[in-house]
Amino acid sequence: MTALLEIRDLHAFYGKSHVLNGVNLTVAKGEIVSLLGRNGVGRSTTVKAAMGQVDATGSILFKREELIGLKAFQIAHKGLGYVPENRDIFPTLTVEQNLLLGQKKSKVKGQISRWTFDDMYQMFPRLKERRHVAAGVLSGGEQQMLTLCRTLMGDPELIMIDEPTEGLAPKIIDLVAEYLKTLQERGISILLVEQKLAIALEISQRVYVMGHGSIVFEGTPQQLRIDAAIRKEWLEV
Repeated sequence: MTALLEIRDLHAFYGKSHVLNGVNLTVAKGEIVSLLGRNGVGRSTTVKAAMGQVDATGSILFKREELIGLKAFQIAHKGLGYVPENRDIFPTLTVEQNLLLGQKKSKVKGQISRWTFDDMYQMFPRLKERRHVAAGVLSGGEQQMLTLCRTLMGDPELIMIDEPTEGLAPKIIDLVAEYLKTLQERGISILLVEQKLAIALEISQRVYVMGHGSIVFEGTPQQLRIDAAIRKEWLEV
C-alpha cells in the first residue's frame, strides 16, 4: 500500500521537555490507523507536529512532500485535516456558518469540494436540525460532529482525529465509530488518537502504541489483542 503520511525520527520539545523521541509511523492510502497510549505519552503532540502546530525535527512527509517548516494553513491546503481534542468550534456562529468557514475553494472553476452541506447533514441529521443554532449551545457530541464535518468541508485526503469519543455517551461513541468507517469507505485515510481500546481495535487496520514519547508497538489489532504484556505495560490502568 502507498504511504500517504510518513513520520520519520520525529522529535519535539515543550521548552526543555523532550516530548517526542524519534517517532516513526506511516498511514497508507485508505487506512484507518490508531495511535494508542496513556495520557501524556506524546500522542497529541505527534499529530500537532504533523499539522505544524509544534516545533519539531525529523521528517513528516505527506504525499512525499516535506511538511516540517510549513504553516498549518499550508499543510491543510495540501490535503491534511486535523480534528483537535478541544473541538475548537466558533461558538457564536451557527452550525452552517461553521461549516462554511471550513469549505475549500477549488482551483477548478465551478468546483468547491467533493463534500457538500447535504453530505454533512445526511451523515449527521442532528446537525441539519440545528443548522441555524449557535454552535456554542450544542451538546458535546454535536460539537464533535460539527468539528469533524467542518474539517471534511476542507476536502482532506487524510484526517488526524484526536480523542473524538472523549466525554461522549456510549451510544454517541458507537455512532462516531460508524461515521469513521463511512469516511474510510469514501476514500478518506484516518490517523486516530484514541484511548478507548475497543473502538480502535474494531475499526483500525493497524495500530501503534506510544510510551515515553516513542513507538513501543506496531501491528494489527489482532496482534495487540494477543500481546498481553504490551497492553499491561503501556495501556492498562
